Amino acid sequence: MKNYLVLLSFLSLTLAGMSCGENKDDLTPTPSPNLYERLGGINAITAVVDQFLANVVADNAINGRFAATVADPFRTQLLRNNLIDQICAGSGGPCQYKGKTMLEAHQGMQITEAEFNALVGDLIAALDQFNVPTQEKNDLLAILGPMKTDIVDQ
Repeated sequence: MKNYLVLLSFLSLTLAGMSCGENKDDLTPTPSPNLYERLGGINAITAVVDQFLANVVADNAINGRFAATVADPFRTQLLRNNLIDQICAGSGGPCQYKGKTMLEAHQGMQITEAEFNALVGDLIAALDQFNVPTQEKNDLLAILGPMKTDIVDQ
């Protein structure tokens, strides 16, 4: 009986020690948030896109390119939704971009490098207005930047 109590005490202490020890999950590093999360999610992306579109409409260097879109509420909403989805999906969010490829959307438009740079400037101004940190801004531009070859001079 004495051996039984010693064994029971040992097992109790062992189990208690195991439950108080380090948990295996505590050793697993927490994954870094993706760009979508670092940007603030869908609400933040939507706010930036809305400001970006307002900047484009006010930008005399390129707003003529968007006159027909702005004049048609359906086209304006479609552009807005596509931009939100594109940034959301590209940054690792849950959205799915359903629009045309950049090459299809800009084929035959002959967009110049200056016009492209003006558009990027309007995006940067929107990001700056919402105090998006430099790292997140650069990460987003690195995702969108390669699209330039499908947009300029097409």
